[in-house]
Amino acid sequence: MGDAEAIVVGSGPNGLVAAIALAQAGWSVSVLEAGPRPGGGTRSEELTLPGVVHDVCSAIHPLGLASPAFRAMPLGEHGLEWVQPEVPLAHPLDGGRAALLHRSLAETADGLAADGRSYRNLFGPFVRSGFDLTDDILSPFTLPQRHPLALARFGVIGVQPATRIGRLRFETEEAGGLLAGLAAHSMLPLGSLGTAGFAMVLGGLGHMVGWPMARGGSQSIADALVHLLESLGGSVVCDSRVTSLDELPPAEAILLDLTPRQVLSVAGDRLPARYARLLQRYRYGPGVFKIDWALDGPIPWSNTEVSRAATVHLGGPMTDIASSEDEMARGRHPERPFVLLAQQSLFDPSRAPNGIQTAWAYCHVPNGSTFDMTERVERQIERFAPGFRDLVLDRHTMGPAAAQSHNANYVGGDINGGAADLRQMVIRPTPGLHPWATPVDGLYLCSSSTPPGGGVHGMCGWHAAAEVLRRQPLGG
Repeated sequence: MGDAEAIVVGSGPNGLVAAIALAQAGWSVSVLEAGPRPGGGTRSEELTLPGVVHDVCSAIHPLGLASPAFRAMPLGEHGLEWVQPEVPLAHPLDGGRAALLHRSLAETADGLAADGRSYRNLFGPFVRSGFDLTDDILSPFTLPQRHPLALARFGVIGVQPATRIGRLRFETEEAGGLLAGLAAHSMLPLGSLGTAGFAMVLGGLGHMVGWPMARGGSQSIADALVHLLESLGGSVVCDSRVTSLDELPPAEAILLDLTPRQVLSVAGDRLPARYARLLQRYRYGPGVFKIDWALDGPIPWSNTEVSRAATVHLGGPMTDIASSEDEMARGRHPERPFVLLAQQSLFDPSRAPNGIQTAWAYCHVPNGSTFDMTERVERQIERFAPGFRDLVLDRHTMGPAAAQSHNANYVGGDINGGAADLRQMVIRPTPGLHPWATPVDGLYLCSSSTPPGGGVHGMCGWHAAAEVLRRQPLGG
């Protein structure tokens, strides 16, 4: 580790971005990673057949292109190449119908027939605001906000439940289903406050920057970040699990890419009692049940237009998706789960050899669930792609326990670092305008349990590094 001035514990995108930002400011930085490879939620492995590459966790990355942190870093010079599918998102419906979210707002609206004008009116202001708005959303406690009017206009819609916006704005199952699928990324019941905001951000980004993937797998994102860090003199040390801050050498700053449960474990008695109690109250959200497949050919969608999209939302109309997410929130396992599916190899042939295709999918389950959702997920795929199961050469499943074993930040299978309801998006993980700083001098948090929350954007680490530089000028 040498004599690092900053030590980052955890090498997910947030930890790596924090390390890079400090290294760019002249700090010597070392990142410690418990696993054999860096990356956190951006790792890829051969989970099924030899030579077939699957994304272990994250797969599609609209926030990667929108993130101010990623935009400020020359990741392309360090090996990262984005692949844009022809269509960002498809949402099939029964009877061979489908709604498509195109890069073009107008083309998407035209495809929604009677709801086209309402869709254009809903998403148009967001898309026209562009990065002016998304940069403010991803920097929630930066004061003053640079574009308060655009942010306020977004907030009027975004704070509402997705089901309410869907009922007021749309008549067709196509538009309502498209909105519901976007909102369900929140992992909240769609009648919850703030779920419309998730739909607005993700749908708007589909028009602004697309829903791309990293060529060769999401591991390429982590590899590019590591390569950039090393070019700045920083280092990443794998197989270095930290169980206590007492194991670390002295440093000007220690940044933890850990959720509150791990922070409490490694920081121990160093944390003031009141702060520790606040971390203990932090709430984790639902878990995920994930499946990866190696397939003997493309998925046979009833509507062939769905093959133009790398990301597919499976759940039918808004009422079905809302019902599924409500059941899950009540601790049940829905018969027809909402399924998020990616078919990366159609657009990135490097993922699989000899004509094999890959598919990646997950559904939401209660935190810590041990229920095997394989049958229900595959039945939902068959609903819109009859014959899918006949193509399965091999599959790999990962429930909440396996997800947490892969990445300790995924507590109970929660991939977002904590429940993302409206209250906890503001108080994340503790109240205040500087949640990246702890009461302990030189100790900071940079995981997705801090603002702006989950997703592969690195902004939690970006803000944490800014907090370090604000409070601790190098050598101060």
